[in-house]
Amino acid sequence: MRTWFITGASRGFGALIAEKALAKGDNVVATARNPQTINARFGEHENLLAVALDVNDEAEAHEAARAAVSRFGSIDVLVNNAGFGLLGAIEEATAAEIEAIYRTNVFGLLSVTRAVLPHMRRQRSGHILNFSSVGGYRSAAGFGVYCSAKFAVEGLTEALADELAPLGIFATAVEPGYFRTDFLEGNSLSVSPTVIADYAETSGVVREKAKIISRNQPGNPVRLAEVLVDFVDMENPPVRLPLGSDTVVAIEAKIASDMALLERMRTISLSTDFATTEAV
Repeated sequence: MRTWFITGASRGFGALIAEKALAKGDNVVATARNPQTINARFGEHENLLAVALDVNDEAEAHEAARAAVSRFGSIDVLVNNAGFGLLGAIEEATAAEIEAIYRTNVFGLLSVTRAVLPHMRRQRSGHILNFSSVGGYRSAAGFGVYCSAKFAVEGLTEALADELAPLGIFATAVEPGYFRTDFLEGNSLSVSPTVIADYAETSGVVREKAKIISRNQPGNPVRLAEVLVDFVDMENPPVRLPLGSDTVVAIEAKIASDMALLERMRTISLSTDFATTEAV
């Protein structure tokens, strides 16, 4: 029996993962700013602890981690799921919008991770699942600020995997593509009100496509939750977990593009080293 600590567990991926973990017989610490939303969704369950947590409040994160260990004795899987998106060109985004994205998607993730890690280190086991995105692997017009935050999540996760490996703790960046959740709706996506006409053919097109894609995404969120609940049983799990056919296509395309770039720029790239005959 594992104990899961899940942020943003009142809806979306977080709620579905909590549901599947409970169905498996695991313990779940489900966090949300308002824990009543957890109780309203799941009702009373002996393996469930609903905890108030604003991921931007580091003291609250430490208190939530302590409550989890006090109730269940350990935290075996941390799911950093809480976050939201921002749609708009980089120039269209305000400083306040950018700060809000980083505060929750990056600094909030760090606060919760830093609160949980002492408990995982003490038990010399655990698995951290950081929700990234296909946008954490390749960026695109219209989602530049959001993708940059997910790039940060990828970098943090790769470093965590290296730092924690000797301690028996794993870290994985989860990279969903477009899944049929409410991510493109108002509760999960902020749309910059500033619109600059010069970006009509780039981020402007993405703004319109988002309206069409919403509720028609190819990914099945229930299947994603099932995969993740099984994934933590994998021996030597990978540091990155791409999920969704669109993510696979995007990663393959970027790898091919990067390989072509290396071939094109190889001579210039290699020319910046000291020559073997030069003194350093």
